[in-house]
Amino acid sequence: MSNTSKFLVWSFMTIVFISSCNDDDNGIPAPLNLPKFSVSDLTVDEGDANQEIAVVMTLNGENSTNAIVNFASIPGSADATDYEVLTKSPIIFQVGESSKTIVIKINGDEAKELKEAFQIKFYNPKNLALETDLVTISINDDDDNTQGLIIPTEGFSTPQTYTGYTLAWADEFDGETLNSANWTHELGDGCPGNCGWGNNELQFYREDNTTLANGNLIITAKKQSFGNKEYTSSRIVTKAKKFFKFGRIDIRAALPKGKGMWPALWMLGTNIDAVSWPSCGEIDIMELTGDLPNRVVGTVHYGSSVANHQYKSNSKYLSNNENYQDKFHVFSLNWEVDKIEFLVDDEVYHTIQPSNLGGQPYPFNKNFFFVFNVAVGGTFPGNPDGSTPFPQSMIVDYVRVFNKG
Repeated sequence: MSNTSKFLVWSFMTIVFISSCNDDDNGIPAPLNLPKFSVSDLTVDEGDANQEIAVVMTLNGENSTNAIVNFASIPGSADATDYEVLTKSPIIFQVGESSKTIVIKINGDEAKELKEAFQIKFYNPKNLALETDLVTISINDDDDNTQGLIIPTEGFSTPQTYTGYTLAWADEFDGETLNSANWTHELGDGCPGNCGWGNNELQFYREDNTTLANGNLIITAKKQSFGNKEYTSSRIVTKAKKFFKFGRIDIRAALPKGKGMWPALWMLGTNIDAVSWPSCGEIDIMELTGDLPNRVVGTVHYGSSVANHQYKSNSKYLSNNENYQDKFHVFSLNWEVDKIEFLVDDEVYHTIQPSNLGGQPYPFNKNFFFVFNVAVGGTFPGNPDGSTPFPQSMIVDYVRVFNKG
């Protein structure tokens, strides 16, 4: 080969070598234009019955061939007793598909639990790029009545002793559960025989709507379907366990609000099963209709029969744009023979004596038991509407009964 031919061959090879180096650059191949896989964390309410939820996964970008990703659930504070993954791994996005779901069954119950969570891990992607490879599924327990609840830190308070009185009984609600030596739950909707609890009320009473937290009794009304009703709440009584006659009664509480809300702290005569209502007498220490959050009402009901039912009532309004929700107030009775005084924050605003009853029998010189409840709707407050916030809670710090001597 001539020198000229050798030079031409060497020049051609040099050009090829340089061109190859430029094509390879740093040796890293150009990235593939894969569709991006994403999925978001999810929070659900547990409920009382099993329910199915969907975890939605999306592909963003051109999906020109089947895209595949595997997944597995990772138990956390929620475990196999709380959920079941119904969709099988892997997930396959067919050509052109941009959305798929994983179906999960959430096991409902009526037990009070803490907020629980588990995770789903995604791995071994094919023909897609993972923007998210781990998501968290949180389960809120709808039987936990303290979620989002603000317990007031301020308000009126009364002493634990009074001159000339002794403490006969109290419940400070300091335990973890309601003291069954003091209280019984009255359950249901009053049916049969007293449907709507005699007032066209809309709630179904359950134990689950009662909670003790931070030294407070919390009765929560919820917009929750149960027992063919659209609302749930609680009603507790001391009937056949604790009953009282005369003395000083103090109940420190913060109240719910909203149209149709009807919290009450009241008493019934212990002979109600023998003589029925209103012959037994009823003392409403405090009632509030949520459409008037700055007003409470003190009332007595009486009469020899339902046909002769009568009542005497008076109201206590707060001033200066205050209400009975933001702070604690104390609702009290000074109760003696032939006289009952109703008080709010130690101020008397209503007095009842036999002369006020218009000749009807005076049933208030005998034993009575407590009833604490939050009703929803009814003849007194009217029914909730779209402006009524739920859930709503009555928070009771303490109830104390003092006897003279």
